[in-house]
Amino acid sequence: MVSDRFAPFGATIFTTITALAREHQAIDLGQGYPSWEGPDFVKQAAMNAIAVESNQYPPSMGIPVLQEAICDRFLQVSGLQIDPIVEVTVTSGCTEALAATFLGLVNPGDEVILFEPTYDAYPVGCAMAGATVRYVTLHGPDFRFDEAQLRAAFGSRTRLIVVNTPHNPTGRVFDAGEMALISELCREYDVVAVTDEVYEYITYGRDHIRMAALPGMWERTITLSSIGKTFSLTGWKTGWAIAPAHLTQPIRAAHQYLTFTTPNPMQYGSAAALRAPEAYFTELRAMYLSKRDLLVDGLRSVGFTAEAPEGAYYVLADHRPFGLGTDVEFVQHLITEIGVAAIPPSVFYHGSDEGTHLVRFAFCKDEGTLEQALERMSGL
Repeated sequence: MVSDRFAPFGATIFTTITALAREHQAIDLGQGYPSWEGPDFVKQAAMNAIAVESNQYPPSMGIPVLQEAICDRFLQVSGLQIDPIVEVTVTSGCTEALAATFLGLVNPGDEVILFEPTYDAYPVGCAMAGATVRYVTLHGPDFRFDEAQLRAAFGSRTRLIVVNTPHNPTGRVFDAGEMALISELCREYDVVAVTDEVYEYITYGRDHIRMAALPGMWERTITLSSIGKTFSLTGWKTGWAIAPAHLTQPIRAAHQYLTFTTPNPMQYGSAAALRAPEAYFTELRAMYLSKRDLLVDGLRSVGFTAEAPEGAYYVLADHRPFGLGTDVEFVQHLITEIGVAAIPPSVFYHGSDEGTHLVRFAFCKDEGTLEQALERMSGL
């Protein structure tokens, strides 16, 4: 029996969409996993680890070679020198890092600020910790937040604010002014910023700003990321939390009783990935930019209204020109009658119908798959 605490969330939308897509043999542009495998040099490092390294329990906080690779990469992109042993915790994906953060730092009755539309693991993590959520809406079509609403969300009980940039599902990359305002309010109200940066290297013409590197924010920021999106290895579920020692300690306490540790071979492979040459990250952005433009142009050509995202690998498109009801009704029609799966964004909102006119498509697919999906959608 599902606890009453989790009853509002029900079954994950991704499980439901995936099952329906399989039943109707639909092309899956819903769930955000690439249709190709990760780099050979990364997979080879993991296979070498299986053959010649320990396959027993690694240290709970992560193997040193990965902790050091995380630190070196973080120094390169943020300018911050951190301690790999004290300030880096390896987790079973960013989702587990989120859960450990909520459980380690939040007490029942504390408040957590979330931007909506919001990744579904955030409110569930808050529910596990017994927190009260204060939602701040990113309003379309440009998906910026209202400064007055953000200021009103902060108060004496605010413990955390979760900042996901580049943002899923809108594709927004928060600009310098937005990040400065968030950091100002965190300092004013003594709030910890939790930054979900799993799409950190997938941006298009706008730089990703590191909250931890802003003035006065290192001591109150927890930076979360993972290997999955950057290296097309979503099934590896290898992530991490970077934070000063006083914030790392409660995260590790929760992590110890959630998963205890993360598979050894994937940690060795992840360490090799993070030491990839800079050309890898440049080529990654160029590849996704091409796919973004292919999908956005194609969606417009078949009748959608669609804006090009600034980051991540999702497009939110307006389906109202087709007159097929809400986003849930549209997605059901799209799967069963057209043969393409997508995500109804209303599931990312709390008590709001703001997302019902939109549909989310993932473009982390090969060009042939995207073109075939667009061809099918021409039948709309």
